[in-house]
Amino acid sequence: MKLVVDENIAYAEETFSGYGEVILSHGRKITNAMLHDADALIVRSITKVNQELLHDTKVKFVGTATIGVDHVDLDYLAEQGIAFSDAKGCNADAVTEYVYTLIAKFLVDNGWTPRETTLGIIGRGNIGSRIAKLAPYLGLKVLVNDPPLQRQGVRYPFASLEDTLQADILTIHTPLTMTGKDKTFHLLSRGTLGKARNIKFLINASRGETADKDALLVLTTERRIPLALDVWENEPHISADILNAVKYASPHIAGYSLEGKINGTMIMKQALDAHLNRTDGFMIASPPVVNNHIVISSERPIIEILNAAAQFVYNIEKDTALLKKGIAMDEMTRGKYFDTLRKEYELRREFTNYTIELRPFNLEKAIMLRAFRFTVV
Repeated sequence: MKLVVDENIAYAEETFSGYGEVILSHGRKITNAMLHDADALIVRSITKVNQELLHDTKVKFVGTATIGVDHVDLDYLAEQGIAFSDAKGCNADAVTEYVYTLIAKFLVDNGWTPRETTLGIIGRGNIGSRIAKLAPYLGLKVLVNDPPLQRQGVRYPFASLEDTLQADILTIHTPLTMTGKDKTFHLLSRGTLGKARNIKFLINASRGETADKDALLVLTTERRIPLALDVWENEPHISADILNAVKYASPHIAGYSLEGKINGTMIMKQALDAHLNRTDGFMIASPPVVNNHIVISSERPIIEILNAAAQFVYNIEKDTALLKKGIAMDEMTRGKYFDTLRKEYELRREFTNYTIELRPFNLEKAIMLRAFRFTVV
């Protein structure tokens, strides 16, 4: 059996070598010729999987170790009888922690209290639902918009998009859909964001094309609203003007925790095992975190405690400084630099690996931290 696998999938060679020959390749360099005699293809979001890539190949299984599938032509796979699996939920905790790291930093840096802040969440999938569930532990008010789920009869106090846009902080967590009633391409447009009269901070960690770059530029340059972008239109060839304008920038790594990567790889393996009707009990063991003890005074406000803990784990300023070095580069060089940052990114560890010592111990604040999956002593 021959498998072609994106080289940036964690533990790819160790995980899939038991099936046969494994060809590792950069995701943007996987070609039809490379797949001519391959039986399986496992990719990430940067590889477009369609007829052009797969025609006249032996591929009978395609997996994407990502939560999004807009890079995969699912109709073509179904027509050709090619089995498919994605990794929905694999890095949901990592993205949730990324978002709350930004929210906590924004609130603390600007002297806001959670109880006077409304959080608007567009999309209540694996990530949006986690973000909404954690908000009450901080005292944040929440508005959640998800028309598809609402039409399905999901029991939840959904808000309209118009109402959600009145939140102080807006974060979007939808898939990218180009057409139809629930089209999310440029969901955040000039018209949409023009209705966001109360917005103070916007986060996009879903897909770059869900937000119109020009609309974001108006929001941040004319209305002076800070932006945090992990995803960008036309990745990896992102524009210098929007990169220069954002407050916080990262190269599509919101979900890049070691745990999330391992989850994605194992989901792919389990799906391939099911396709082949086999199993071997293989598991990936994650290494322990060495510097994982955090001491925080419990006399600090609850949002400051979360901010201190989150900043200990992840420094968004470092990612921002690195990515903004690309402003002075030409577009082609900037694109290569973006991909290099993603490929060589030092994977974060999730909150569950860290122990917080509250001095003195405070039960209310310990409950909050434990909700965010920290260990508290």
